[in-house]
Amino acid sequence: MQRKTDACRVSTGILALDGIIDDLRIGDNVVWRVDDLEDYQRHVSAFVEAAKHSGRQILYIRFGAHRPLLTAAEGVTLVELDALQGFETFTAHVYELITRHGRGAFYVFDCLSDLLSDWATDRMVGYLFEVVCPYLYELDTVAYFALLARRHSHDTISRIRRTTQVLIDVRRHAGGCHIQPVKADQRRSPTMFLPHEQQGEQLIPITDSSAVTRTQAAMGLTVMDAPMRQLDYWDALFLEAQQVASEEPEDAHQPLIERLCRMLLGRDERIQSLAQQHFRLADLLAIRARMIGSGFIGGKAVGMLLARRILIVQDQALWDQHLAPEDAFFLGTDAFYAFIVHNRLWHLLMQHRQHEHFHSAGARLHAAICAGTLPEGVRQALPRVLDYFGQYPILVRSSSLLEDGFGNAFAGKYDSLFLVNQGPPEERLAALEQAILQVYASSVSADALSYRDARGLAECEEPMALLIQRVNGSYQDRYYLPDAAGVAVSRNIFAWHPDLNPAAGMLRLVMGLGTRAVDRQDGDHAAIIPLDAPTRRPYSDAEEARRYSQHLLDALDVERNSLVSLSLRELLPVAPGLETPLNWLGSLDTQASVASRQQGGPLIWHLDFAKLLNDSEFVPLMRRLLSSLEQAYKYPVDVEFTVHIDADGAIRLNLVQCRPLQTLGQQKAPQLPQNVASKHQLMATRGQFMGGNIEQPIARVIRVDGQRYAALDLSRKYAVARLIGRLNAQYASAQDCPTLLIGPGRWGSSTPSLGVPIRFSDISRMTALVEVAELGDQLMPDLSYGSHFFQDLVESRIAYIAIRPGHPCCDYYPQWLEQQPGAKVSLDPEDGIDAQVAGAVQVRDTRDSGLKLMADVVSQQLLCAAVIS
Repeated sequence: MQRKTDACRVSTGILALDGIIDDLRIGDNVVWRVDDLEDYQRHVSAFVEAAKHSGRQILYIRFGAHRPLLTAAEGVTLVELDALQGFETFTAHVYELITRHGRGAFYVFDCLSDLLSDWATDRMVGYLFEVVCPYLYELDTVAYFALLARRHSHDTISRIRRTTQVLIDVRRHAGGCHIQPVKADQRRSPTMFLPHEQQGEQLIPITDSSAVTRTQAAMGLTVMDAPMRQLDYWDALFLEAQQVASEEPEDAHQPLIERLCRMLLGRDERIQSLAQQHFRLADLLAIRARMIGSGFIGGKAVGMLLARRILIVQDQALWDQHLAPEDAFFLGTDAFYAFIVHNRLWHLLMQHRQHEHFHSAGARLHAAICAGTLPEGVRQALPRVLDYFGQYPILVRSSSLLEDGFGNAFAGKYDSLFLVNQGPPEERLAALEQAILQVYASSVSADALSYRDARGLAECEEPMALLIQRVNGSYQDRYYLPDAAGVAVSRNIFAWHPDLNPAAGMLRLVMGLGTRAVDRQDGDHAAIIPLDAPTRRPYSDAEEARRYSQHLLDALDVERNSLVSLSLRELLPVAPGLETPLNWLGSLDTQASVASRQQGGPLIWHLDFAKLLNDSEFVPLMRRLLSSLEQAYKYPVDVEFTVHIDADGAIRLNLVQCRPLQTLGQQKAPQLPQNVASKHQLMATRGQFMGGNIEQPIARVIRVDGQRYAALDLSRKYAVARLIGRLNAQYASAQDCPTLLIGPGRWGSSTPSLGVPIRFSDISRMTALVEVAELGDQLMPDLSYGSHFFQDLVESRIAYIAIRPGHPCCDYYPQWLEQQPGAKVSLDPEDGIDAQVAGAVQVRDTRDSGLKLMADVVSQQLLCAAVIS
C-alpha cells in the first residue's frame, strides 16, 4: 500500500523505507551503493511501480554490461547509450535527453560501475555525476543510480556524495540485508542514518552500539580480500601492469598492452593496430609515469612516441646512436574535462555542441576558458614538471584526441607555446598555468571551429590533451636554439622537376627553432630539399636561390624571456659557439665577409646547408627515417624534427612529431591542350604549383588587383580580407561553385603590405589559390611545402599556384577576365562595402566561358584557359 504524499514528495515504492527517510523529494538524485545488483534491481522495481501508479514518465538509461533492470513497457521508455563513445559524447547524450524530456520525468540509470571498463577511470564517473545531477535537480526529476561497493576510489565517492541528495548503502551479511541511509538532504530523525535490518517488509534500526559494531565487523571480515579502495580504478590498473611487467614473461604481456593502448592512445583503429604491434608494456608504463591525470594523451603525443618506437624496433643500434631520448610530460584528456567541470562550464560546452550554437557558444567558451582556473589536482602536479626541466625552455603543445590522425592533421589550428622558463619558481609556474589555459582555449578558437565544421567534425568529441616538452637546443650566451630544425615528408607529390622522385621525400629546413619551417614567414624562406637531389632548388639561378633563402633565425631570448627573430649578423658576435654548426649549415660569403670585417662586423654566411647535405650522414638518415615510418604506417608520413651537429658532423635527431601526410591530386593526369592562344588563357606555368594532377572547371574567379590593393590604406587592406571571407562563405562547399582566388603577394601574410591578411577560414571553400608576385621585388610567392599553410591547402583539397609575371616559367593574362561577356558578380551595397575596397576586388562568373584549370604533375605543366569542347 502506497503512502499518501503531497506534491513535493515521492515514494520509493517501499513503505518502510519511505518512513525512514521521510519520503523522496522532487529533485532528488538517489544513489544506491550495493554489494549485489539484485538489491538495486529490487529497489528499482518498487520505485518504478510506484511512479507508474502516480502517472510519471519513466526513462531507463541502459549502458551497462549487466542484465537489464527494466524492459520497455507502458510507462517506461528504454534509451540505449554507448559508453565507448567517450565521456563527453555519452554525457552530452544524457544531457540532451534530459533537456528534451523536460520537467518532471523520472530516471533509472544502469550501474555506474560498469562505466569503469569503458572509461578506465573513476574520475570520469564522478564528473558525470557532478554534471548530470544538478541538471536533473533543476528540472524537478527523481533519478536512481547505483554503485558497486568497494569498486570506486574515495575521491569519486566523495564527489558523488557531495552532489547527490540521497545516498543509501545496501549491505549483505550472513544471508541478511542491512540498509543504511548515508545522506538525505533536508531530512532528519534520531535513527535515520543508522543501519536498518530487513525483517520481512520491516526495516528495523539497530540501536544497540554493540550489535552494530559486531555486524559491521562481520561484514568487513567477508571482504578482507577486497578492502575499500584508496586508488582510482586507473591507478589500480597500472599497478597491475607494473606487477605483470616485473613478474611475467613478455609473451604474456600482450592482452594488457592492448587494454592499456585503448586507455591511453585514442580510438583510431589504424593507430591502435600500429601501437599494439610496437609498444612494450614498459613503454606504456613509462608514459604513465610522466602523465598528469588520466585519459588519452592525444594524437600529437601518440604520433611522436609511436614513430620513435617504430624506428627503434626496426634498427635499435642505428637509432640509439642518432635519435635523442624522448623527454616529455603528458596532460591527459580527463584533465580537460576536470577543468570544464571545475569552472562550471559544462552547460556552455553543451550549448557549443548544438549545431546552431557551434560557433557562437564556442566564442563564449573560448573567453570563459581563458578566464578559468586549473583544478587543484592539476596545479599540484605542475611543480614536479618544472622541477624536472629545471630552467631549460619548454614547449606546451596541443595534443587533442583527433589531432594528427588519418585525414585530419589540425596543422596550426591549436596553439603551441614556447616558455623560456626563467625567473622565480612561482613566476614560471604561473606562466605554465597560463599557457595550459591558452592551449585549452585554442580548442574552440574561430579557426579551429571552422576547420572542424568544414570537415564534418563538429559533432565529434575533441577533448584537449597537452604535450609538455623540453625545447631541444643549447644556450648561446643569452639565446637558446637548436642547430637546425625542419619538416620532412616521405612523399614529395609536388615535385617541381620531372627528374625528382616523389618516393624519396622532401625536407623544409631552417637554422634555429623550427617555427620558420612550419609557418610561412614574410620575406623569408626555408630551404626546400628533395632527398633524392638535395642540392637541387626550385630557383632559376644562384642569385635567386640566395635571395629567397633564410635570412633570420628564431631563438629564445633568456633575458627578455621571449621568442625573438634575429639575423646571423646580430647573433654571431654574442654567440661564437654557433660557428661550429654554421660550418655545416652555411657557406661563407668571402667577398661580403671581407667588407664586413673591415667595418668591424662578423663573417657573412649564406644558409644553404650545403655541407650538411653533402658531407654528413644527415640525408641518408632522413631518407631511412621517412622510409621506415612510411613502410610501418603503410601511408606517407609528415614529421617535425630538430638537428644537433657535432664538430665532426655526427648527427643527433630529435623527432618531435609524426602524422599521416595529407595528400591529394594523385588521380590520372589530364591531357593538356597544346598551342592554346594567349587570348584564351588566364595563366600557364611550368612548375610552381601544388595540387598534383588537376582537371577542374572553374565557375567563379575572384581577383584582388595588386596595384589597387597596394594603394589602399591599412584598414581597407584588412577590409579586403573580410570581403574575401564573405565571398568564401557564399557557398557551403567548394563543389557548389568551384572558385579560383587570385591575389598579390602572399595570402595570409601578417603584414598587409605583403599580401591580403586573410585567415584560412576566409579561403577554406576555394578550389585553387593563386599568389602573384606584383607587390614589388621584396616578396616571392612561396610553395610552402610542409608548412601549416601547406597542410591546410592539402586537407581542404585546394590547389596552389605561384605566378611571377615576366618569368620564363609563367604566362599570366589577367586582362582575360575583362574580356568575358559574363556580367560581373555584384557586391551587395547593403553590406556596407567601401567603394575603394570593392574596386580592388574583381569577381567574375565564368560558368559559360569554358574556363578550366588543368595540371600534370609529372610534366609540371599547368594551364588555366577557356577550353570549350
